[in-house]
Amino acid sequence: MENPVPITPSETIVDSCQRLGLGRIQRHLFLCCDQTKPKCCSKEDSLATWDYLKKRLPELGLDCTQSSRDGNIFRTKANCLRVCQQGPILLVYPEGIWYRNVTPTVMEKILQEHILQNRPVEEYRFFTHPLSHL
Repeated sequence: MENPVPITPSETIVDSCQRLGLGRIQRHLFLCCDQTKPKCCSKEDSLATWDYLKKRLPELGLDCTQSSRDGNIFRTKANCLRVCQQGPILLVYPEGIWYRNVTPTVMEKILQEHILQNRPVEEYRFFTHPLSHL
């Protein structure tokens, strides 16, 4: 997993959690990206979307490592989300919304509509299974 800020040898796990802003996360985005064996899309296409997401979250003030506000987004590069069709695939938690064909253009639409306005992007959503509280 990519680490945006290097961990120092004296840093504790609590320090790491605070630095990452884990307590302020409201959504977690998993992007099928940088696959070992690309099946749903090319590795280059998935990395283009990942790079776009990495750039846009800080620009929108949503990157949990760079913002002290609540409502931040945590992003994770998933090698494969096992759908293996119409990728890149994006999974947004806690809503459990799965998106297909997530190019940089589609990612921008998802960020603007789903993430900022709480309106899922129906034309790219193909499945929903929200996480329930135990």
